[in-house]
Amino acid sequence: MAYKSLLTVVTDSEQSQSALAQMVALAHAQDAHAEALCLGVDRSQAGYYYAGANALVLQETLSRANADADELLTQTQEYMGKSDIRWSAESGVAQIADIGRHVAHRARFSDLVVLPKPYGKDRSAEAEPIVEAAMFEGHAPILVTPENAAPFERPGTVLIGWNESVEAMRAIRCALPFLTQADLVRIVVIDPPRHGPDRSDPGGLLSQMLARHGAKCEIDVLSKTMTRVSDILNRHAEDSEADMIVMGAYGHSRFREAILGGATRNMLEQAAVPVFLAH
Repeated sequence: MAYKSLLTVVTDSEQSQSALAQMVALAHAQDAHAEALCLGVDRSQAGYYYAGANALVLQETLSRANADADELLTQTQEYMGKSDIRWSAESGVAQIADIGRHVAHRARFSDLVVLPKPYGKDRSAEAEPIVEAAMFEGHAPILVTPENAAPFERPGTVLIGWNESVEAMRAIRCALPFLTQADLVRIVVIDPPRHGPDRSDPGGLLSQMLARHGAKCEIDVLSKTMTRVSDILNRHAEDSEADMIVMGAYGHSRFREAILGGATRNMLEQAAVPVFLAH
């Protein structure tokens, strides 16, 4: 069981380095094909310029986006060409309001999408919509990589944020190739319910299921000593020297079709290790 089609989306060469490095490492370990979609982003919003300026401004922003796409493609080809994996890269231009459609279409045909952290200093405006599109519209699992995270070919210790939700179970099933290869899988249950079928053995059935796949599991039952669950998971990941966190992605409709919910956003803002998400 392995990921055979990997995808990353490059819109900024510096911010995409961690995702590119992680994708190449995984492609090497799992004998997968790595694909990079290099997009020049047209950030203009038609209709917001003074009369008579539209055509001139739109042409300028489009020309800049095409130049950015060509430069990103050249840099990505140079980087991936140094590896011994099977890879491909192509360029294109997308308006920022429409970038999700392009990402979602490619994500649908990928086993895993590897993307840079969407929040932080100097992050581009399209970083969050790209993550959302891959998950909510492309229905693909994603691996979000912090900028300073060292790429791994297989994780040593993996943390699972387990709350018995459908989203968490979906992420766990999608992460099975990682979980079965890991040295240790820590199932983290925070303040388990006092009433329910699993109250005497929180995480037990999940541990049993994963063990049947060959995963080596331990269950960590933690108290909610901090306001945000994401803070508890991140602290536990640091204490246990975890290489990756697996959790369900939560979202809800607002102005866009779907946006990241508070728990997911908090995790992606603070995580110091790669976060595997699925919805």
